[in-house]
Amino acid sequence: MVFWVFGYGSLVWNPGFDYDEKVIGFIKNYRRVFDLACIDHRGTPEQPARTCTLEEAEGAICWGAAYCVWGGPEKEKAAMEYLRKRECEYDLETLVDFYKEGGDSDLPALTGVIVFTSTPDPINNKYYLGPAPLEDMARQIATAFGPCGNNRDYLFLLEKAMFDLGHEEDYIIELANEVRKVVLNLGLAMTKDKRLLGSSHLRPKFSPVKNVRLLPEAVAADS
Repeated sequence: MVFWVFGYGSLVWNPGFDYDEKVIGFIKNYRRVFDLACIDHRGTPEQPARTCTLEEAEGAICWGAAYCVWGGPEKEKAAMEYLRKRECEYDLETLVDFYKEGGDSDLPALTGVIVFTSTPDPINNKYYLGPAPLEDMARQIATAFGPCGNNRDYLFLLEKAMFDLGHEEDYIIELANEVRKVVLNLGLAMTKDKRLLGSSHLRPKFSPVKNVRLLPEAVAADS
């Protein structure tokens, strides 16, 4: 059972399983949204975090990384079991076409790539939060915290990962900067040297909030 899986969230910077090949590229007709609750990694049942899922959108593209796993049934089984446990809040395993960076944008490099997605229905999917105003999402992300750390670092790590791939996303940047506003306004704890995580420091010299300089920081990988 050789398989490919597409990562668009934390799998981009921290796959966490033994894979044999990684390819940068995109899938079509999906966009990334922060509409899914996380209650066991970056949040709790009482204060869910917001993590990303995919929303169908005609004409959209979503950049990320595809991982190949092969090497025998035991290795492949272990990788899939790990992924299903880690992605337990996603109730769908969708098969998509994957387009390789620098390849033919009309001809998929891979077909039948697995991507973990979620049913956009709060009644049939208890983890689906749905959309919300930017300010409300930012406040939730800025304040949620779980066993793997706080929710805002998840967003900042994704922002940095997309910058490192060379495919920054306006939606992620806008949301991350709004979270920085909340962090500053609420006086929430920063990292130990008082710097804000993320990659926006690599774009403008200063943040849009009170001219606060955003400095680079090495951050630990997480799930």
